Order: sequence, then structure tokens, then C-alpha cells
Amino acid sequence: MRKSLPALLTLCLSCQVAGLFAADRKPNIVFVLVDDQRNTSLGCAGHPQIKTPVIDRLAARGVRFENAFTQTPICMASRAILFTGLTTTTNGYHANPSTPVRKEDLDTSFPTLLRQSGYQTAFYGKQHVRWADGVNGMTTMFDDHEVLHRNPYLKKMPDGSTRHVDEIIGDKSVAFVGAQSAAKPFFLYMSFNISHAEDNDRRPGHHYQWPAAEDGLFEDVEPIRPNLADPKYYDATPDFLKTTINRTRYFWGYDTPEKYRANLRALYRMLAGMDRIVGRVMTALKEKGFAENTVVIYSADNGYYMGDRGFQGKWSHYDQSIHVPLIVSDPRMKSELRGRVLKETSVNLDIPATILDLATVPVPAKYQGASLRPLLNGDRPKNWRTDFYVEHHSNPANIATWFGVRDNRYTYANYYQNGTELLYDRERDPTELTNLAADPAYAATLGQLRQRSLDYKKHYTRTDRTTSDTSPSAAPPRKSRKGADKL
Repeated sequence: MRKSLPALLTLCLSCQVAGLFAADRKPNIVFVLVDDQRNTSLGCAGHPQIKTPVIDRLAARGVRFENAFTQTPICMASRAILFTGLTTTTNGYHANPSTPVRKEDLDTSFPTLLRQSGYQTAFYGKQHVRWADGVNGMTTMFDDHEVLHRNPYLKKMPDGSTRHVDEIIGDKSVAFVGAQSAAKPFFLYMSFNISHAEDNDRRPGHHYQWPAAEDGLFEDVEPIRPNLADPKYYDATPDFLKTTINRTRYFWGYDTPEKYRANLRALYRMLAGMDRIVGRVMTALKEKGFAENTVVIYSADNGYYMGDRGFQGKWSHYDQSIHVPLIVSDPRMKSELRGRVLKETSVNLDIPATILDLATVPVPAKYQGASLRPLLNGDRPKNWRTDFYVEHHSNPANIATWFGVRDNRYTYANYYQNGTELLYDRERDPTELTNLAADPAYAATLGQLRQRSLDYKKHYTRTDRTTSDTSPSAAPPRKSRKGADKL
């Protein structure tokens, strides 16, 4: 029987509400942020023992960025970068001591702008960014939020049982997805505590606390030794770094074969638990009919030394500390673009701009990252960054402060309180073993990168203006490099 025009219109409208015409609507966005995870700690990144099938499927359905980095390798500062779209030098938040995030930067944070544009927003998990006096950052950015920290990981429930804090993040996230409708787009920020060590519990196998569902996993696995376990890497480390918390924490977790074995198995279980919890949310999205119009972005706040160089933790300049995973899985992506592994350099500064761009919300000119959307769409922008500014200024007595620049070949770090410069030619020395700062053959390169980092620092330092407008490279103009080694 032929349907009337009004009936057809009603059917079309109901289809649209049901999400059958998802391409005509703003996408839902889920952002998954893991704590202390370096780029190689995923199955899809080639780790031979860690099992992350849910995240691997996201990568197969989307794009994995092989060269993704954090601009500041410490969780507090990294998370402020993600909220504000501004470097640590600009937003001022690095902790110990620190300037709180300003209201003007909260007002242009990407969750605030998403919420103002009509998104329903939620945040569950780790959060320790401090806001300007009189400002409630979480209430400004999110319709619903709950800060859920470790210390301890296992939370006592009303019935006397215990539940892993990140399972509670999963519970809250699944409930949020279940409460949404197709009438309004939503943004969900899952901020995991996994896989941060439990600093106050250094017993082997307890230093990393996994969810109960992962009990017994990897018990028959002999964890691989660190890639840079050879003592020559520790010996080549500057002396002042040998007395930092990176080395102290090594003795908390990795200094004997028994500790290393127990703690790496525990770390593997944590990541398996995170993967399963993300899978719970993916199932909820599918059950609600949102899966085909929900972009999932996966990353970590900083990298992590898993015994490499005789270290545990992050904070310093080596790639193990600053190199992070980044996956963007957009179900609307053309099939021929899925499953790519991109080599272009990305920085966590790019994530806020990317989220706004995917949501078709204008990206503030003050943001210092670049939207990754052209790369997701298969384009190759000619002016894509060839370097980026990297820094760490949190300054308790046992952590060194520094700033520098990493380009496509070299890493330069200036540990200014120790009067030490470091230079590594990763093309010839990919493990960053040999400091070339005193090598006359690299004097021109050293001078160029020293100046480049100072130019970045000046460019990002806040004046009485809010910030400078930025290009896709978010960098100051380059000066002539005549006479320099190939930069």
C-alpha cells in the first residue's frame, strides 16, 4: 500500500532521530585518556604480550598516529594542556609550584565550547587540574562529572565489598551513554587512573592494582625485559638524572627479577582491564544505536619508563617519557582510509582542536595545536609541523626541570637548573644513547636547536595579550638554517 506524503515525512524524521542519517548530525565523541602509558604498550602498536583487543579494533577502524607526543610529560600539566589547548608555558599550570588555570582559559576550554554549542558533556575519573580562585572548572565544562582518584585503587562499596576505581568510571560512563538520546550530541571524557603505580604500596604485584576481573591473567607469561635494559643506558645518563625520582622509583618496582616479573604482569592486567572497560562503553554505544555516529579518541597523558635506562616514571626528555599512543576511530571514515598508521608528528595540543573540529565547533585562534582532521581525511598538509616545543617545570627536589625541542631528527633538552644541555641524533642513534652537545661536529645543530627552543619559549610566554594566533605548526617563524647540520 502506497504511503501518504505525511506518513513518509514522519518515517524520514523517525529514521533521522534513530541515527540512520548520522552523517547529517554532529557526531558524539568519546575521549579515553589513560595514565602513564607509552606508545608501544598496545597490541596494535606491536607489543608481543600486552592484550588490548578493543583498542586494537578502534585502530583498525580508524587511524593510529605512530609519532604522537605529550608536550609536558607529567599528568597534571598534560591534563591542563588537554583542557586548554595551550602549552604549559602559556597556561602556567605545571604544579609544585604552579599558577592555577585562568578563567579566560577555562572559558575557551574545549568541553566548555562543546557544552555551549549544544553537546551534553560528562567527565568521570582522574582530575587534579587546579582552577583560578572562585572558579569551578568541572561545573563549567561538564553537565555531569565525578572525580574518581586512586589512593586507593580499590574502593569500599556500601555492602562492604571493594570495587576498582576504574570499574566505577566504567559504570558511570555506561550509565551516561544509556541516558542519552539521538536528539542531542554528547561528549564523554573517560579519564583513567590505570596504569599509574600505587605509590603507597610497593609490594611486588601490588604496586600496580588491576581490576578483579583480570585476576590470574598473564600468570604464565614471562615479561619481556626492557628494550633499554643494558646498563650502558643508565651509565650514559647525566649524573644529575641518576638521583631523580626516575631512579628512586626503579627500586620501588623493577630492581630485581622477581619485582619486575610481578609488577609487569600486574601492569599488563591493568591495561587489559582498561581495554575491557572501554569495551563495556563500546557495547553500550552499540546497544543505544550510537556506534555509527560516535568518534572515539584514545591517548595517554604521558609516556612511561618500564625499566628502560634503569628508570620508572616519566618527567624527563627521552622518548620513552614523551611518546604516547594516539588513535582516532571515526565510523564515518571511508573504508579505504581505515587502519592507517600515520607518521606525521602529533602532540597532545592537537587533541582539543581536533575534537572541536570534528564537532564542527570553531577552534579558538589562541589554541596552539592543530586539528588532525585533514590527516584523518587522507590529506597531507604541506605545512605540517616538523618540530615541537617540549618542557617540564614541576620542581620538587627530586625532579629536574627542562625545556627543549624535538624535530624529525634531533632531540634537544636544556636542563636549565643543572646547567646541562643534551643533544641526540636519533637518525644515527635512535635509542638516544650518546649526548652530542659537546661534539664540535654538531656545534651548528646545537646552536640552531638552542635558539629554536628559546624562540618557542618566547613565543609561548604569556604577555598582557591572551596568546598569539597560531599556525598549524603552532610555532614561531623559522630563521635561516644556513651552515647547520640537516635539521
